[in-house]
Amino acid sequence: MKKYFAIVAMVAAFTFGMTPSVMAQDAADEAATEQVDSAAVDSAAVDSVEAPAVEEEAVAPVEEEQGLHKTLKTKFIEGDAGFMSLVAVALVLGLAFCIERVIYLTLAQVNTRKFLETLREKVEAGKIQEAIDFCAGTRGPVAQISKKAMTNLASEDQNDIATIERSINIEAEVQGAYLEENCSWITLFIAMAPSLGFLGTVIGMVQAFDDIERAGDISPTVVAGGMKVALITTIFGIVVALILQVFYNYVLSRVEALNNNMEEAAMGLLDMCVKSPKCKK
Repeated sequence: MKKYFAIVAMVAAFTFGMTPSVMAQDAADEAATEQVDSAAVDSAAVDSVEAPAVEEEAVAPVEEEQGLHKTLKTKFIEGDAGFMSLVAVALVLGLAFCIERVIYLTLAQVNTRKFLETLREKVEAGKIQEAIDFCAGTRGPVAQISKKAMTNLASEDQNDIATIERSINIEAEVQGAYLEENCSWITLFIAMAPSLGFLGTVIGMVQAFDDIERAGDISPTVVAGGMKVALITTIFGIVVALILQVFYNYVLSRVEALNNNMEEAAMGLLDMCVKSPKCKK
């Protein structure tokens, strides 16, 4: 009996002794869990705070890419839409004439030496009509003056060397005029673009003085608006003139090259005609 009570007492003491330690361990575990949860919540909060910053950094380059377009659009509007529109029209029309000339002169270019060699073979073989057809089927001013020379050589009353030479010179002048066609319009727009810009400058200055008169004070804020209009229109006008001038110089270089080809062709044609039996000496 005593053993039984002793065993019960030992079990009770052991049980009640273990309970506080278990409760302490549970409390410690709960505290650790709360710390982990609070750390997770804090990290989530930090991520949520930093997320907009990352998004702003991702959006920033897009704004930089659109900056140039927006800047040009803003400056165009600030430069007084009336005068800026006139400058833009001068640029568009000037470029249209430049592109038309470049295409025309490019199509007019042929291999002059190869063309003259083929033509010489036909003339030496006495195939004047084939030479005329060959010239008619070839584009460019060199082919046109060659066709004129071959037509005179095939005729019975205009096949002397003096008449042929005169016909070549006249046709060369006509073709040279065709090459320089519309170039005067390009020079017009080159002169108009800065003139419109300077006109906008004068009007901007007048606006600045009007603002000063209305405000009764000469302060930078009063003058800034009119001065901005003046400077922006001048800048755009000069830029347009420079662009058109580059294209115009290229057109002139192509015209000069074609004129040199016509001179070379004229010398070769006279030599062909002199050596041909159908030419009257």
